[in-house]
Amino acid sequence: MPEMWRVFWDGLSAPAQDALVLVILLLPAVLTGFLTLRGYRPWPLIAALLARNRWISLTFMLLVAVSVAITTGLTSQERALREGAARAAEKFDLVVTAPGSDVSMMLASVYLQPADTALLDGETYNWIAGNERVTLAAPIAFGDSYKGAPLVGTTPDFVTHLASGALAEGQNLTSLFDAVAGARVPANVGDVIEPTHGVPESFLAPASDALSHGVGYRITGKLPPTGSPWDRAVLVSVESVWEIHGLANGHGPDWDGTLGPPFDADRFPGTPAILVQADERWANFTLRSELSSERTMAFLPGAVLARLYVLLGDVREMLSLLAFLTQLLVTVGIFVGLTLLTRLLAKRLALLRALGAPARFIFALTWGFAATLIGLGAGVGLGLGLGTAELISAVVTARTDILVEARLGWSELHLVAGFLSITAILALIPAAMTMARPVMDDLRG
Repeated sequence: MPEMWRVFWDGLSAPAQDALVLVILLLPAVLTGFLTLRGYRPWPLIAALLARNRWISLTFMLLVAVSVAITTGLTSQERALREGAARAAEKFDLVVTAPGSDVSMMLASVYLQPADTALLDGETYNWIAGNERVTLAAPIAFGDSYKGAPLVGTTPDFVTHLASGALAEGQNLTSLFDAVAGARVPANVGDVIEPTHGVPESFLAPASDALSHGVGYRITGKLPPTGSPWDRAVLVSVESVWEIHGLANGHGPDWDGTLGPPFDADRFPGTPAILVQADERWANFTLRSELSSERTMAFLPGAVLARLYVLLGDVREMLSLLAFLTQLLVTVGIFVGLTLLTRLLAKRLALLRALGAPARFIFALTWGFAATLIGLGAGVGLGLGLGTAELISAVVTARTDILVEARLGWSELHLVAGFLSITAILALIPAAMTMARPVMDDLRG
């Protein structure tokens, strides 16, 4: 039998598995409600109790809502951060830099974080670009900025790659001082911008000691939104970056002005990083080995991120533990609150018992009242948790330029479903305690 269930489970799609887990987690609450309320219709009295004790009910419901909001907000935000970071690195299959820390170079080349890096020379670039499996080898050069946005020297082919084949408006780099602006750069097609030397510590504010090069770039195109720091970047020809810094432009004296490779190794000033794209996706793993040498370091940003997630696993476990402890403490608090709540309602419940209401009806009424408060609180809490996570995501997106989109996922729904089942079962205890209380004592108050 276990083997048959294993085959059945493995045959389900991931959404179907998640949906089935949700049903299983909710099943105890549903069965408890069915068995407790079977044969009775206590809802009019429950509605009357809620209206009569609106402030107490609201306070109790908010306690549940805040608990659910904290736990769902924490878990959804952590997942949104991971997904946003991975999405920002999607266009970077393989990056080659000088030997060093792949984490530091990934932050510099993929997430555009300022860093001092060694340069790869022209001979190395031609060796990489000449590999039979390489379809794109784009130099990525840093050093200047415009109104806080980094200027990145590269090739027209890289612009096309980053734009997934089509710009949002305008045209690609065709002449030396053309520029393509990211979706969030405060410049439009046709504007002329003047870059300054140096990249600020924060892309949200220009460097205070920036010096102008006295050169103007004409914005010829705009990139579509990518959900990455490249939305705040200005892409220019790598040749222009070299020239305005007094270096060779990477081409020989007979250069016809066509941007990009081939480059003259002797006139190639150097580049901090080279984005590499292979003819087949699987070939990136082969190229990583082939392009790693004493003078180069080739790495897959996705693999570096995966390693970072493993290293940061303790943080995720800590958040999960914090969410669990929060739920545990609130569950205990709910149990104590339900006990106190039934005592506050004891006189009204005792009056119903004195009027001849069956004991099981009182039991169902008490449980239904508690379950209603818990269910409403959990629903409000889901909304609060999503709203809080979206607010935090907006702040993180503004500060990092990585698009972070928080949303409720299956893990949050599973968490709330388990919480509802546990608290629904716990609500049976104060309901049973109500039946055990002496009627006359409660009537006397």
